[in-house]
Amino acid sequence: MNKMNELLNQDGLILSNQYERTMETAVLPYIQERQEDKTVPGDGGKPLFCSVFRCEQAKGTAMIVHGFTENAYKYSEIIHSLLRNGFSVVAYDQRGHGRSWRDEKIKDLSLTHVGSFEEYVTDLACISRETLFSMPKPWVVFAHSMGGAVAALYIERHPEVFSRASFCAPMIAPNLGSIPKAAAKILCAGSVALGRGKERIIGSKPYDGPENFETSCATGKERFDWYNRVKDENPVYQNNGPTFSWTRQAIRVTDKILKKGEVEKIQCPVLLSTAQHDSSVMPEAQGEFISRVKQGKRLFVQGARHEIYRSNDEVLFPWWHEVLSFLKCD
Repeated sequence: MNKMNELLNQDGLILSNQYERTMETAVLPYIQERQEDKTVPGDGGKPLFCSVFRCEQAKGTAMIVHGFTENAYKYSEIIHSLLRNGFSVVAYDQRGHGRSWRDEKIKDLSLTHVGSFEEYVTDLACISRETLFSMPKPWVVFAHSMGGAVAALYIERHPEVFSRASFCAPMIAPNLGSIPKAAAKILCAGSVALGRGKERIIGSKPYDGPENFETSCATGKERFDWYNRVKDENPVYQNNGPTFSWTRQAIRVTDKILKKGEVEKIQCPVLLSTAQHDSSVMPEAQGEFISRVKQGKRLFVQGARHEIYRSNDEVLFPWWHEVLSFLKCD
């Protein structure tokens, strides 16, 4: 254990100079010893892949809700840190992602589709009911990007479940780039109406090999390289682009989350982290959301891209320490 500690920081995150070796020989074996995989029926009975990681003498349980084109395995380093800090963990692949159910009519594993974001929210409710509710309290949630949108809707409707919520660059509103929101709405709505809802949006291409770090959402090169290899070797992890239907739902989710009176229903303390260099989501919508949370705090993370949890050590370590302290009520 002492040797392992030399490869980790105080919170159980991996020092980048030996990242892949530490991940493969120490971190993954540690979490896999505590891992139990199961299939949970989600919305409409669709099977969702879920992993439960049990910490001895747990002080609580953390739910991880991943982002768009992600999966639970991508959060292995975060899961390891939570376990070493006294949390049991529940992490699952959202529908259309990873090892969970995908629409049978979509043969391209890299294409990400959902009929309605309500399916995601119901899935989270199903996962909570089947796994979280039998785990040690308090229950907290860590949600990234699209997962932040899903978790936000969930805690607005179920304010009694989580004691604390940490949102990492949440997709309160997606960044549509130079495309006006009204035009994007019309394009996606028209495509869905014409029966093209399950087709890939214009400008998106199927996964065609390892990604480019310079244009990625990460600033930690070693963290990027490790998962880039994992993704390239596992077709079920190669989600990379949305359908017209997914995009339409992502645009519409903002109005649902920010609907008058809904944010105010959230009872638990919320920590919302905004990345300095984020081209995936809109910071203004994050600001409106957290300003309406009764016990809300916003954290601006300098030097980070969208995936703050895959930043370089200098950015990641102090940010995650603050997130951990918040989740532990320190």
